[in-house]
Amino acid sequence: MPEPEPYAAVVLAGGRAARMGGQAKPQLDVGGRSILAAVLAAVPDAAPRVVVGPPQPVPADVVVVREDPPRGGPVAAMRAGLAHVPTGVVALLAGDLPFLTAGLVRALRERLTGDGVLVVDDTDRDQLLLGVWRTAALRAAVADVHGPTSVRRVLAPLAVRRLHPEVAPGQPAPWTDCDTPADLARARAAAARRVPRRPRG
Repeated sequence: MPEPEPYAAVVLAGGRAARMGGQAKPQLDVGGRSILAAVLAAVPDAAPRVVVGPPQPVPADVVVVREDPPRGGPVAAMRAGLAHVPTGVVALLAGDLPFLTAGLVRALRERLTGDGVLVVDDTDRDQLLLGVWRTAALRAAVADVHGPTSVRRVLAPLAVRRLHPEVAPGQPAPWTDCDTPADLARARAAAARRVPRRPRG
């Protein structure tokens, strides 16, 4: 299989987190590291890696930008992040995916056709913030959107391919997110009982 195109990553790490009591979800600890650290670790070869949200701890090579207006929603955050993307391909990711892996991101990049490819979970629900896209298509989709708009509506006109990744026994699903305290507790429990992957060889 040919090498995938170079890519950037935009991670949406803002939001009000009302159901988490206003805590900054990306900075919550799961499995001994922040959730945002886990997401960034899944895109180590992306250049640049852009985090959209309030100032927060990130590696030195990560760009942090703020959506306009602040807390203006995910579509405004997408627009802000895309302004810093020089590559033709971009991974668009939520900042609360503690079990995202580099392998899944690469699988998405390898399957990129049309405007984009995203993950479908085990309930056949599109994971809109877990995908890889043609940057130009994503920019065009958000360019003329004003006011609060859902990501689903913005992405609906695009030509999207879907990937349903297999989840190995003992491994938490890569689309696991942490929207509520119960979600966070389940993620922490899953990390604690996670089965170590056997090295290939």
